Amino acid sequence: MGTFSPSPFYTKEVDEFCRKYIYQATVDAMKSEDREFKGIIFFGLMLTADGPKVLEYNARFGDPETQVVLPLLESDLLTVMQACRNGTLAETEVKFSNGAACCVIMASSGYPEHYEKGFAITMPAETAAHTYVAGAKREEDRLLTSGGRVLGVTATGPSLREAIRRSYDAARHISF
Repeated sequence: MGTFSPSPFYTKEVDEFCRKYIYQATVDAMKSEDREFKGIIFFGLMLTADGPKVLEYNARFGDPETQVVLPLLESDLLTVMQACRNGTLAETEVKFSNGAACCVIMASSGYPEHYEKGFAITMPAETAAHTYVAGAKREEDRLLTSGGRVLGVTATGPSLREAIRRSYDAARHISF
């Protein structure tokens, strides 16, 4: 389980369809109902034989999807967010690197149905610097599992293949 970016399946044709029939249509519908929105809309999409379909909308960053998008963002995130708020996003450069990113989710045994909690999580500091904590809690000086999806281990690279390799290599140094 995890995510990667960019997706080789998100072609120019898929992008054009989504921009016209999903993204813009959503914003237009909200505006027609006097629900103009400034902020993050996360579109959870699935590519089907009949084209892209919306699985979910979120008014927040999606996780772990965002964990592979933000490491590739070269523009300043605060500047981009302020432009959203100020209505100047169209005039603001939003630039991403040409690299790739991969996030491997480390889940508790038995997830998603039945899983135990309270296992100590250990990892080197180098790995921790690239790991997003999700289903965990701090108890005194230890980090313990407390959910099903425990960690997201993210790595970047010049290619998707390299980002995937680096993410799995980092995950091998974690235990719980």
